[in-house]
Amino acid sequence: MKTSNATWIIAKRELSAFFNSLVAYILLISFLGFTGFFTWLSGNGDVFFRKQADLKVFFMIANWTLFFFIPAVTMRLLAEEKRSGTIELLLTKNVSDRQMVLGKYLSAFLMVLIALAFTIPYYLSVSQLGNFDHGATLSGYLGLILLSSAYIGIGLFASSLTNNQIVAFLLALLLGICFQFIFGVLANGSTGWISELFNTLSLTSHFDSISRGVIDSKDVVYFLSITFLGIFLSEYIISKRK
Repeated sequence: MKTSNATWIIAKRELSAFFNSLVAYILLISFLGFTGFFTWLSGNGDVFFRKQADLKVFFMIANWTLFFFIPAVTMRLLAEEKRSGTIELLLTKNVSDRQMVLGKYLSAFLMVLIALAFTIPYYLSVSQLGNFDHGATLSGYLGLILLSSAYIGIGLFASSLTNNQIVAFLLALLLGICFQFIFGVLANGSTGWISELFNTLSLTSHFDSISRGVIDSKDVVYFLSITFLGIFLSEYIISKRK
């Protein structure tokens, strides 16, 4: 395996593993089912009930669906390698810790991009229904991509801590709850610089800002920082096994 190609080879192997099992299909159907139902058919918040040509409901539901979807994708990436012992075999080849972790990250990221690509018909359909804000919608999709990247970083770190997939899934959810709920609650329950600190750490506040069509560099930096921190910590945990 050439060093320059190692990351991409690992990513393709993992992505193939998703689709060679039922995992990818179950997750894709679930994601599209939940987002599609609430966007088009829910009866009290769908596009036709609200009579507004936008995808606000889709972005809100996709946010919560990805909260569970991504930990299910990432839970096996490192935990399964550690459980089966193949991680030691992989690391004896011409593959660095960073290349392996980046390959795992890339496979999960591509999986999410595939899921989001299947929702493009939502975008095309709603845009024909009325006065449609393309800029805000594209900004919402950017928010989902950045949000997913951060969740993958969190999930990858959780998967590096254990050799049990279920434990990795629960750890990723627990960490996600902190960023998605707890920091926001603490921000609302405090004042001054402490409130600002927790609001800065809150994933929801940054996603809401981007999904409204406001692309601020601090929001982009926030999501990328969580992503890089998750990748770095995963690499560090893996390196400690040597």
